Amino acid sequence: MTHHHIFSRRPLLPVLMAIALALLPRYGQAQTQAVDSTAKTSPIVRIAGIGVPLIAEGLLVKGEDKGFRQLRNHYASDFHSSFDNYLRYLPAAVLLGMKVGGVESRSSWGRMLTSDAFSTAIMGAAVFSVKHIVHRTRPDGSDRESFPSGHTAAAFMTATMLNKEYGHLSPWVGIGAYTVATGTAVMRMANNKHWFSDVITGAGIGIISTEMGYYLADLIFKDRGLTRHPDTDLFYRDDRPSFAGVYVGFGLPLSDYRMKNGATYNTTTGNTIGAEAAWFFNPYLGIGGRFLLSNTGLMTGDDTAEKSYLDYYSITAGPYFSYPLTSRLLLGSHLVAGQAHYGSLSVEGLTQPAANRFTAGTGCSIAFRAHRHFTFRLFLDYNLYAPQDHGGPWLHTLTPGTSFAATL
Repeated sequence: MTHHHIFSRRPLLPVLMAIALALLPRYGQAQTQAVDSTAKTSPIVRIAGIGVPLIAEGLLVKGEDKGFRQLRNHYASDFHSSFDNYLRYLPAAVLLGMKVGGVESRSSWGRMLTSDAFSTAIMGAAVFSVKHIVHRTRPDGSDRESFPSGHTAAAFMTATMLNKEYGHLSPWVGIGAYTVATGTAVMRMANNKHWFSDVITGAGIGIISTEMGYYLADLIFKDRGLTRHPDTDLFYRDDRPSFAGVYVGFGLPLSDYRMKNGATYNTTTGNTIGAEAAWFFNPYLGIGGRFLLSNTGLMTGDDTAEKSYLDYYSITAGPYFSYPLTSRLLLGSHLVAGQAHYGSLSVEGLTQPAANRFTAGTGCSIAFRAHRHFTFRLFLDYNLYAPQDHGGPWLHTLTPGTSFAATL
């Protein structure tokens, strides 16, 4: 029997859009200059520009945690490593190594250590208090200290410290630091120690804690022990918006799914997570690609049974487009195509073999440059997948979501 697709309507995109609009710069030349601008980022935007959207998303996606965990169970069910216990401190080790080696940083030793001490205290207090208020059970059931992820908070705290002190040298400093932090978060989920919302919230806490720690130290030290002025970000409308970042979306299916024997199931919301990057030749045109892990829920008609998931990943590439509304607010689009791999699927005793199929997609986005080298983006993508079973209906999905990216 053929069913119609269904999907749950969650207020994720409007809420995140409201947060982004609330943080848009309504001051200085950033809104008034037609060609370029020089803006001093306010403390509120500096502290909240990236961290608050991360925490908001962590709270909003808690209802989708089982779907994201299904991705972990499909692709890394046997993973186990203790390396994440040490990886979270790698950015701090690099920071100290560069400082000891004589590489000029943002701050003197005294100012830097004071900033980092404040940051660590704020992060530790926030994580400890929330863990012991929420008492969320870990995915593996080992204890009730899952939310938020302390490892992830520490990793993003140390990454932000490194970027604060040495990000002026190159955007690749921040990219490397946050890649390590993201790797820590991924390993915490792969180790079955945290839900997706745990690590997203932990990342936001780590970033906000560091920004607050540096802000407090700035109030104390003022201009003493400062080798570079930290708060003047130069934004230009003709900047090339090249980026590399993390992609998080929620698939709203627009079609049914058919098994090889002709049985058809209605589809429900799924989840997508992955990486995306694009290199722009000018402010308007670039080329990029993405690697995404996705799933789509299948309804079997048995309300008591656990929802089945169709798991698939895709690799796509193509042209990317951008238009700067202001020096900090950009509209974007893309047109990509490539290959999707469907994993083998068993539903109600029926088996669908794995298959490689064509996929293509497009979409639109609005991006806010919270800092000189970091961008928060809201998007709505449309994706089309050739059927796993030849002759079946093509899989159509709308994917609203967010991206947190380093601007190159």
